[in-house]
Amino acid sequence: MGESKWLTTGIPQVVFEDTQVGRLKKEIWDAPEEEIDRILSEYGIPSPPELGKPGTYIQTTPRAQVVENRKKNDIVIIPVASTERHGEHSCSGHDIFQVTQLIEGLRRYTEKRGRPVNLVFPPIIYGAHPYHHIGMPGTIIMPEEVVRETLINVMLGLWNDGFRKQLIINNHGQLWVLESALHEFMYRYQLPGIYQIFDWHRCVREFFTPCEKTGWETDFIHSAEHETSLGLLLFPEGMIDMSKALDEEGKSYLPPGHFDTSVDPYRRPHRWSEGEGHIAIELAATPHGSVGKPTLAKAEKAKRPVAAILKYLTLVVDQILDAFPPGKLPPVEEVTLRTAQEMAPYLKWPEEPGWKPVYALPRRGF
Repeated sequence: MGESKWLTTGIPQVVFEDTQVGRLKKEIWDAPEEEIDRILSEYGIPSPPELGKPGTYIQTTPRAQVVENRKKNDIVIIPVASTERHGEHSCSGHDIFQVTQLIEGLRRYTEKRGRPVNLVFPPIIYGAHPYHHIGMPGTIIMPEEVVRETLINVMLGLWNDGFRKQLIINNHGQLWVLESALHEFMYRYQLPGIYQIFDWHRCVREFFTPCEKTGWETDFIHSAEHETSLGLLLFPEGMIDMSKALDEEGKSYLPPGHFDTSVDPYRRPHRWSEGEGHIAIELAATPHGSVGKPTLAKAEKAKRPVAAILKYLTLVVDQILDAFPPGKLPPVEEVTLRTAQEMAPYLKWPEEPGWKPVYALPRRGF
């Protein structure tokens, strides 16, 4: 550790904590453009989508290879997203492909290092939504309890298959639902493991700050400069049509300063999701689906935040496996109210002698 707890950047609102995470971010912040390009190349960014490619996802990998991969790395990534209007210039699967393109890059990188992270097809491609999305053509809104129960049951099925370190990568404004699902999963089943939710844009919020260093001209908000730039960098040609981009502006009935924008850059009293009624619904104020200025988008603007999130997720994977190698978990009696003896048969690898499926385990929740 240095003498100071904070690493400054020259931009008053951007500081990094003097920890391994903060120092990693500071390195990406200071890196020259050539280094950013080199990092992206290591992860194969950009690359064609691999949703149907053999060996990329658990669902597209022969079972025998899934088992072999799990012995090297038992971390699984659960991508979650939505189907929603993203302006006239982008597609309603924007959130889905944004998150899958990122995690596919992470898998490519970890595979080269001999322990590929495991990916599952998005269990949530139809997400929960804040109220102000109501009625938008192209947006499919699922009830919160459906999204919550879907995620809980996906988590349980993966745990039963030996994937007990679960990273949930979110690419949509439904964080409160995912947090609720995680805690309900723990109350209901009390299973030892590592479970983390990543609202990935917020994980690297510093890199979306409007300033000369980043190149951004506006704050991060739905389907505007930032998301469109990410699409231009990550998506195949034809999924973003900049000739159709339309700038729009949301309508608020109160002065600014109360509610933060999408990645919480200002430390305001409220997150954007903590209120309704003080703004017009999207159908009234931004009917085309872009709450900002997508016309400012450029692929190169998205390079540094993409490099930052990929390096950060790699650090997370490495630190988890260093603390808990494949097959090892936090102590049962320190993270649950169950006993080590009770859990012994369920903690074995699936199908090894003495293993029991988790569905036979009595619930301990409320």
